[in-house]
Amino acid sequence: MRGSRLIRFLLLAPAVIVVLAVSAFPMINTFILSFREWRLDRSPTPQGFVGFENYARAFGDRFFWNSISVTATFTVISVTMSVVLGLAFALVLQKPSRLNTFAKTLLIFPFAVAPILKGFSWRFMLNPSWGVYDTLLDALIPPARDVVWLADPFWAQFWLAVSEVWGWAPIIALMFVGALGAIPTDIFEAAKVEGASNWQLFWKVTLPLLSPVIVIITLLKTIFSLKMFDQVVSMTGGGPGRATQTLNYYVYINGFRFLDMGYASALAYILIVALTIFAVFYVRALYRQGAV
Repeated sequence: MRGSRLIRFLLLAPAVIVVLAVSAFPMINTFILSFREWRLDRSPTPQGFVGFENYARAFGDRFFWNSISVTATFTVISVTMSVVLGLAFALVLQKPSRLNTFAKTLLIFPFAVAPILKGFSWRFMLNPSWGVYDTLLDALIPPARDVVWLADPFWAQFWLAVSEVWGWAPIIALMFVGALGAIPTDIFEAAKVEGASNWQLFWKVTLPLLSPVIVIITLLKTIFSLKMFDQVVSMTGGGPGRATQTLNYYVYINGFRFLDMGYASALAYILIVALTIFAVFYVRALYRQGAV
């Protein structure tokens, strides 16, 4: 028995060492840097210890609060739309058929596209000169001809959220299809015998039974939305102005544009704390479901 455990440990050890090397060390180093002053344009090495000054600076920084507001707005919109549309698609696709099987296969592709490529694709499609979506919207909605979608703060936020939903709603639909398939059909048959309509079946049977799965999916999508970065870089660049400047992107520009590594490290840890809180709830939800 001990020999078996030792073999497992030895087999896992290389992977654990690699994870620690590429994850733990940078996180520890970033945590230390968050308490120091380091401007790369002034010194190639970290300077003095400043305590919680970088964190205090963040909470007094109006651009930090703007990035919090943008991130929160984006998260609420993208999570809500992804979960609602994903559930709607799943309800349509749950019945077995050749067409539904083909549709389920296609649903994998939007999620498989790299986020940076999604951003570039949507940016091209919304281009006012040759964009496919822009041309289509101009034809269907004539007043839209004067709108440069990604140059307007409201529409830039809207289309950024839509691009995220386009990638996530299909994969969430597949998750819900699996969850719906796990619900015993006897429950639905008994409810129909009692005279329940399709609408009542959804609200009184399907939705309550799916609620634990909805919680898990919502928490998972929230974690990914909070750290939104790639599509911001490739689609809007944080603009127009600071309209789509998420917290993760604000960390990036402070570190690599303003070269303020100490402040960027503090901002990064504020984001890590937020992600950790949701991750804890996510893991607890998995344990309650017996998925872990």
